[in-house]
Amino acid sequence: MMIFNNTTSSPSTFLLTAFPGLELAHVWISIPVCCLYIIALLGNTMILFVIFVKQHLHKPMYYFLSMLSAADLCLTITTLPTVLGVLWFHAREISFKACLIQMFFVHAFSFLESSVLAIMAFDRFMAICNPLKYATVLKDMMIMVIGLFICVRQLIFIFPMLLALKTVSFQERKELSHPFCYHPDIIRDTYSNPWINSFLGLFLQLYMTGTDLMFILVSYVLIIRAVLSIVAPKKQKKALNTCVCHICAVTIFYVPMISLSFTHRLLSSTPRVICSILANVYLLLPPVVNPIIYSLKTRTIRQAMLQLLQTKGSWSRNVRGL
Repeated sequence: MMIFNNTTSSPSTFLLTAFPGLELAHVWISIPVCCLYIIALLGNTMILFVIFVKQHLHKPMYYFLSMLSAADLCLTITTLPTVLGVLWFHAREISFKACLIQMFFVHAFSFLESSVLAIMAFDRFMAICNPLKYATVLKDMMIMVIGLFICVRQLIFIFPMLLALKTVSFQERKELSHPFCYHPDIIRDTYSNPWINSFLGLFLQLYMTGTDLMFILVSYVLIIRAVLSIVAPKKQKKALNTCVCHICAVTIFYVPMISLSFTHRLLSSTPRVICSILANVYLLLPPVVNPIIYSLKTRTIRQAMLQLLQTKGSWSRNVRGL
């Protein structure tokens, strides 16, 4: 590889960073981080398994919940090797191609989760505002088409961001601020003009998540208007209770994501350890909290999980009895 003034159009390696300044405590920090990963993996896998096994959960609301759990699960698996690799083995080096691949999946599954949250808002809108049309509009075929559409949408808009990175001149061994590859972090402090890539990344962020968030807000304005028109207070409360889990999921996803994006693009003087903490919150909070919220607040999910656990417990006792 030809190097001129210690720059290259495609560096051989990037250097990942977990928590800058806390390298000596990485082993201790890895304990809660590892626990959070285990909770995220088990929780989302459990929800997917329950919805797959229980026939009475084969409904639009739970199909969309399974999409959310799948996106969370894939996002967790995407960052797990590099995060624990840095914390446990100080394996900081990652090749340019591997970094691009990880960055693609991180942003793809993140944007996918945003789209799923928008679809779930539409589901709540139909269930509350148009209950008579709910079953006729959200049929199995329509749900499959929606799922395919949002997946294709991610691919179409993320590939240009990857191709644009080929034109950027990097340092030979660029040090990143996170234990995973994140687009605003990669293009920061490059030798070539990063404005084109930064603008493209910001455009995708605003278009993909901005339109989703706007759709969610409009849906809830219509939902609140419909709920306020209900005369009976108990029915109002029941209708709003069906939205609590989704509102929590939207909050814990968008607040860390917007905070991290603002920190990288507008607050360049922010300490790196703050960026690292925000990045880990952005990656781990939704996959960890979403299964807990939906398990505790959704009675059908909670009952299905308890039934499976009881069935497994009785089966184990019968096996031991034999």
